[in-house]
Parts: sequence; C-alpha cells; structure tokens
Amino acid sequence: MRDYYDILGVDRGVTSDDLKKSYRKIAMKYHPDKNPNDSEAEKKFKEAAEAYSVLSDDQKRQQYDQFGHAGINSGSGPGFQGGMSMEDIINSFGDIFGDGFDPFGGIFGGNRSRGIKKARDLKVSLKLSFSDIYSGVNKTLKIKRLEHCDNCSGSGAKQGTMPIACDQCKGAGQVRQVSQSFFGQSVSVRECPVCTGSGQIIKNPCGDCGGNGLNRKTVEIKIKVPSGVSAGNYMTLNQQGNKGPKGYQSGDLIIFFEEEEHSIFNRNGEDVITEVVIQFYEAALGMTLEVPTLEGKAKLKIPAGIQSAQILRMRGKGFPRMRGSSRGDQLVRVHVDTPQKLSSKQKKILDELAESNKTLKPIFRRIELD
Repeated sequence: MRDYYDILGVDRGVTSDDLKKSYRKIAMKYHPDKNPNDSEAEKKFKEAAEAYSVLSDDQKRQQYDQFGHAGINSGSGPGFQGGMSMEDIINSFGDIFGDGFDPFGGIFGGNRSRGIKKARDLKVSLKLSFSDIYSGVNKTLKIKRLEHCDNCSGSGAKQGTMPIACDQCKGAGQVRQVSQSFFGQSVSVRECPVCTGSGQIIKNPCGDCGGNGLNRKTVEIKIKVPSGVSAGNYMTLNQQGNKGPKGYQSGDLIIFFEEEEHSIFNRNGEDVITEVVIQFYEAALGMTLEVPTLEGKAKLKIPAGIQSAQILRMRGKGFPRMRGSSRGDQLVRVHVDTPQKLSSKQKKILDELAESNKTLKPIFRRIELD
C-alpha cells in the first residue's frame, strides 16, 4: 500500500492548508466527471480521498505517522477508516473545492448530481466496568433517536396528500448563480432558501410530526466493545444516528466510553493500581499473600523489611493494550499499619525488641517539595 504522503505529493511536515490544496489539485485531475469510464483515474481519485481523510484528521494523522497503515487499519473496530465508496467521498469531501463552488459547472453541461445531505449525528455515553474493559464485552444499548414518522412515512405531508415541487428551485433543492470575473465564468451553487434543499413544499403537514417527517423513538443497538478501551475513547457507527428528512443520509451514532469506579482498583493507562495494608511485623519478616487481580487471585511475595509506600509490580496483570498482545502491569502499593493499641504480651515483646536496638537513633531527612 502506497504512502499517503506520496499519494498527495507532500512531505510529512505539510500544513493543513497546503495538504488541502494538493488534494484539491489531484481530485480535480482525476475526478470521474472529467474522466468518465476511466477505472485508473477512479482508482487514483479514491486513493487521494482516502489519504486526505487520514492526513486531514489530526488524531488519525498522528496514528499514521507513528504506526503507518497498521495504526489506521489494525484493531480499529467499527468506525475507523476503511475502503471508501464514491458516495462516501462525495459526501465527506464535497466541499473541498470551496463553499458552493462547482468546479465542473458550465464545462460539461447538464446538472451534476448533488451531494447527499447528512442528518445530525447522535452522541451517547456508555459506562464500562473494569471487567468489561479487561475482557471486551457485547452490549445492547437503548437509545432515543429521530426516526421517520409512521403516520406519513417520513414525507411530512398529511395522509392522502403529497408534497409539491418548490417553485423557487423547480424541485432541484438548489439555486445557481453565474458570475463573471477576470478568470472567467464561475457557477455558485446554493441551497434553495425556500425549501431548504428538499426541493419540496408541504402544504398540508402531518398531524403526528408537524410536517418534518420525524419522530423520536427508542431503538436497540448491539455493539461489541474491544478490550483495552479507556475513558475518552469512542466508537462511531456509520448511519446509526438520527434519521433526517427524505433524501438525507442518516447521521452517525458516536458512543463515548466512560469507566465505572472500582472498589479497590484504579487505573493509569494500561496499569492497574491498588494498595494492600499489612502489619508492621509482616513487613519486618516478609510474607506471601494472595492479591486480587482483574483475572482472579495471584500470589505476591512481600520481601522482608519492606517500607510503607513502597510499590511492588506484578508483570502482565494490567489491561490489554489496544495494539499488540501485551498487557500493562498491576502496581501494589504497600501500607505498613502501626497498631494504636497493644496487649500486654505484645508490648512486652516490643519492649524486648527496643532494648536490643538501643543503639539505633532516629534519622532525619530533607523532604523535596513539589
């Protein structure tokens, strides 16, 4: 697979403006309207669009710069960059030539197909337990989204009636304005201000939806959450968001992940953090204890003479990494408990210990302040 920077003819330090200019030049050169029935031109057009879709997105560009194509394609799950159809390209980058400017208007004649409008995206949050994140999980979400009205089938018109063509745009949904400049003729295409791009006017609106053709309904969506995700990660389900008026493409469903608070664990990246409280004699003598981990109990050796606040590392007991097969670690901070009440027997033993260590004096140390 070719390097995205090579496809667009730019270096890795290219600015967003220069990137856009380069893509615009290539897209105009290989656009299917200028190269009808030319499969090679269509291939180059799609290649350029895919490269631009990655490099124009800061997050995807960073992943690509660090991991190459593997950073974009592997372990991505739903909603990450994949193959792009001509419809995807037109919908995503239809405005790359400038607001309303049709680069082929007035050259080949006829009406160029309009880019499909997209309805609003729907954003929801999903809380995940540490167990869900550790193993990955299938979830069924109940969400409320805009759906086509059952009463009018999404037309917005009262039963027994139909929308009529807009007089302003003659049903096209767009109005054109031709202007002359020093560089020649240009054609500006604008959304019709009367019908707001639908090409239709509703004289008798539906009583259920008020004429917009949409009602809010509760639907169930099933998703598979991969292991290792973290708070702030999100998953995009294409066209699973709100429906729009007739002729609109459905919006996307964007699911943001949140983490439920765990009773004994905390998280730092792929590492799991917890604390264990032991008695001062256990710290002095050392011991082996069973520690809870995300996958069950595991043995941890506490070395003799361990100090309070010292951290022990359990390799590979943390969360899975999103890329690769490795895991983070579990960090166990040891807290040595000093008893506040002693029995007479305990006090006698400690008195004997103190007597045998009379030569030891308190040590004072400087504390570094943040």
